[in-house]
Order: sequence, then C-alpha cells, then structure tokens
Amino acid sequence: MMDLILWRHAEAHEGAEDFDDLQRVLTPRGEKQAARMAAWLRRHLPDGLRVLASPALRTEQTVQALDRKYKLRAELLPNGTPQELLELAQWPHAKGAVLVVGHQPVLGQVAAQLLGMQAGECAIRKGSVWWLRQRQRLEHTETVLLTIQTPEFL
Repeated sequence: MMDLILWRHAEAHEGAEDFDDLQRVLTPRGEKQAARMAAWLRRHLPDGLRVLASPALRTEQTVQALDRKYKLRAELLPNGTPQELLELAQWPHAKGAVLVVGHQPVLGQVAAQLLGMQAGECAIRKGSVWWLRQRQRLEHTETVLLTIQTPEFL
C-alpha cells in the first residue's frame, strides 16, 4: 500500500511579465491557506512520510508551513511532467506515504492519470490537497481517492 498526497502551492502574487516565475511569493491569503492546510495535514500525516517540493519560492513557502523536513526537487518545477513526478515519488512501488508540493497542471494531470480520467478533467485548487492510495485487492491493484481538502473548508 502506498499513499501519494498532492498539495498545490497556496495563492501567490502574480508576477510582472519580465519577473522570474520561480521567485513569486505567497500572498497574505496564501500564507493563511498554507497554515490552515498544514495544520490539517499535521493531524493526519503518517510517521515516516517523505516530503518533496518544487524549488519555486511559492511551493517552498507552502511546505515550510508544515514544519517537517522536506527535499526540494527540480523535477517538480512547473515545467515538469506527470511521469517525472511519479518516478520521483516511486509510485506505486514505495511503501508508506509521499507528500508532493507542486504546481498545476502537473498535479491535476497526475491525479487524472491515476484515477483514469482525461488529463484536462482535474484542476487542483491553490492550497488544496488530493490524497490518493494504491492498494492491492485480490488479483488487481486499484487507486482510491481518500480525500480532497481545500483550505476554505477547514
């Protein structure tokens, strides 16, 4: 059994046209979203969790609210692919749980792929978490969507 927890970065300031997208910071609302979601995650995350985050400033600020050790991985930058994310997380072969803090559209593409949906059908809202589990049922494996949490409803 493996859990893959996808957490989209919280709301960030829009950058000017010539601004480096990776340097965008969270808005005050985004800081509240990250804190609220981090508090919920701390109550539910298992021990031994691996935490991986995009090195973009807004994702690093989001994951810092969790107050756990994390690794920044370039594969999770906005130009990454669903395949790179899944390989990095070692889905579905790793044991335990992996929390990935990243960006749209890749997070939504990963969720859609694992749930058998069209890639464009999954949009993960800023600051939200999608918690997926791969489990073995008799002769086959299945992916279960355990929960979707948005900061506005916590």
